[in-house]
Amino acid sequence: MKILVCISHVPDTTSKINFKENDTKFDANGVQFVINPYDEFSLTRAMWFKEKQGATVTVVNVGNATTEPTLRKALAIGADDAIRVNTEALDGFLVAKQIAEVVKKGDYDLVLAGRESIDYNGGMVPGMLASILDFNFVNGCIGLEIDGDAATASREIDGGNEKISTNLPLIIAGQKGLVEEKDLRIPNMRGIMMARKKPLSVIEPVEVSSQTATTSFEKPAAKGAVKLVDADNVDELINLLHNEAKVI
Repeated sequence: MKILVCISHVPDTTSKINFKENDTKFDANGVQFVINPYDEFSLTRAMWFKEKQGATVTVVNVGNATTEPTLRKALAIGADDAIRVNTEALDGFLVAKQIAEVVKKGDYDLVLAGRESIDYNGGMVPGMLASILDFNFVNGCIGLEIDGDAATASREIDGGNEKISTNLPLIIAGQKGLVEEKDLRIPNMRGIMMARKKPLSVIEPVEVSSQTATTSFEKPAAKGAVKLVDADNVDELINLLHNEAKVI
């Protein structure tokens, strides 16, 4: 079984976010980047298939050279090889089209992605990819088993979980539950050393026009100051909740 894992290069949630050029572009200066957490769940599940069923695991990213440390981390976790499509990830459609070409050329049986990236939270690439390739697709996946060409997946739905039987080729949009957080892998020294020798291929993109354009960014409004009310002053608390917070 050949598995392709989609890897997004995203800012660490502890990073301070700023914008530049009149708030039209993200400022990457001083920002620490990591593997998108939802993609990390999918990568960890792919490693299970590699170890238990002999699958081969390739990771792919659409981005410029700055994303390569993130791909190297995925290799250190245990992926066999990596592919970087040498173009900026300008929107979800462009990313899906580039990955679709990788899937076609690599003849992959299973594509694992996160349900969304934590930077733009678009949640559109896996579904677009499935539509372009005409592959079966499971969104919000929290469980996956493969037996030959047959797959059994679990996903979250309103009010519960749903179990699905399907077949390869298959695209999965994974999330927490696909593996447990305690099972996520941290690269060890041996993995880091081996990752330096693993192939990281850089391929040129296919011609695709972006379907969207960013006009500007803005940060959420600053939260108001906290007001402390003495525990004995119930009347003041009620007044603030009623007239200022307007929650009662």
